[in-house]
Amino acid sequence: MNKILRELDLLYSDTRKDPALRERLLATRSAEDPMDSFCQIACEAGRNITVGDLFAVGLEYSDNQCKSQNGGNQYPYQGFQDIYETFLASL
Repeated sequence: MNKILRELDLLYSDTRKDPALRERLLATRSAEDPMDSFCQIACEAGRNITVGDLFAVGLEYSDNQCKSQNGGNQYPYQGFQDIYETFLASL
């Protein structure tokens, strides 16, 4: 998980230097397959991010919440953190 978070952090830094990249990433929200489009643009920018990586980060975060101290959450969440939307919101 640290690898993908590092790649996302570097991509975020890239968007600060390249406003056109930022706009292309934000435009993926209206794509037919937003996460795939996001990953393609990220790869073009030199960041190795796959759709599976994005899902895995959210799932791992959710799983860790269920394993936290004091017993954590007894039941799994209905969903998990959407790292794609969280990243775009940070832009």
